[in-house]
Amino acid sequence: HHPVLGGSDGLFLSVGVDAVEPDVLGSGRKNADGQPLVPRNAPTVFNAGLWDGGLFWDSRVESLGQEQNQNGMVSGISTPDSGFRVVDPDAGSSLPAAQARFPVVVVDEMRTAAFEPGSDDDTVRAHIAARIGNYGVGAGELDGDVWLPLFQAAFNSDAAAETLITFDNIMLAIAEYERSMVFTNNPWKAYVQGDNSALTQEQKAGAILFFTPANRGGGGCAGCHRGDKFSDERHHGIAFPQIGPGKEEATHDDSGRELVSGRPQDRYHFRTPSLLNVVVTAPYTHSGAYATLQQVLHHYVDPVGSVQEYFSNGGWCQLPQFSTVPDCFSLYPDAQANSLAAIDKLLEERNARATAFGPINLNQTQIDEIIAFLQALTDPCVLDRDCLAPWIADPASTGPDGNQLQATDGNGALL
Repeated sequence: HHPVLGGSDGLFLSVGVDAVEPDVLGSGRKNADGQPLVPRNAPTVFNAGLWDGGLFWDSRVESLGQEQNQNGMVSGISTPDSGFRVVDPDAGSSLPAAQARFPVVVVDEMRTAAFEPGSDDDTVRAHIAARIGNYGVGAGELDGDVWLPLFQAAFNSDAAAETLITFDNIMLAIAEYERSMVFTNNPWKAYVQGDNSALTQEQKAGAILFFTPANRGGGGCAGCHRGDKFSDERHHGIAFPQIGPGKEEATHDDSGRELVSGRPQDRYHFRTPSLLNVVVTAPYTHSGAYATLQQVLHHYVDPVGSVQEYFSNGGWCQLPQFSTVPDCFSLYPDAQANSLAAIDKLLEERNARATAFGPINLNQTQIDEIIAFLQALTDPCVLDRDCLAPWIADPASTGPDGNQLQATDGNGALL
């Protein structure tokens, strides 16, 4: 999740640990065999402080009350540790704080198989804190560790490391970093606030299509992408291509929200993403299957045809991330069948009138107009490296313990 990469990683599917070149982010990041092991596309951390419902594609970290503009701070948060709709007493003070507890314990994302093998998640978290605090089981594991004075300054405390550098405080610090990345000053906001010149004519036409229901000739987009963050924070079946290792090892399938709720009606449902700054957060969908907004919009107009065309054109093997993988087509033999199962589920929901994603009829000009409108949801800061600089680690430093990731692109240029 790097600011220059739209708060995400610019990859179709993420490469967490064991990258060939650990400092390389974006399209040049790969592991030895070229097969990403993380099953879903990395969502942006931009505007993480605006969510009130849940985080992750399936909202497995979820506010029970979903109070508006509270970021999960009021009624308790459920997590994978506590179970669906059960308050986790260790979740922390906000949705981002709760979310920060989990990537660090996943072997393929951040943990690696070598760190605390066989240990439970809380043991892993405690070891991480001890390592950063240079105490207990983690003492001496990091060279030149100077985290304590930074924590003392941040928390306005002179407490010892064992008291101050806890996993709870680590996740709080990460959460507050994410919550500070609010990028909402876009042309659309200026237009809503009275600047009639903030949008082009094409963008205005796109806005009308965006907010007009499909049964009245529009795109019906606001049925799900609504509110100031352009998301209803609910879960819907859109039947995007099911590619990658998936969440289910035997079939490489990804049941989405059903894996959290246990309800069959939630199968292949995923959380509505925010459209703020959407032009910098490609690739798109829970599986990263589509590289462009054009592809996404064409899928909305014709999901059956888009999925069929996707696989007839090479499926995941057409994506740059897989272009050099030997025997690429053998990676996910069930991908097309899983994708067609998601299509069947969508069609069943349409027949039962149990979906907000009904038929949409847009021509190419109208699709282009909607995309032009989506471009108006971009805060200029996210396009400006200098503006993003406060959220990027100083490349002249190696960090408090010498392990700072010096992010570069595939050509070695600093991000």
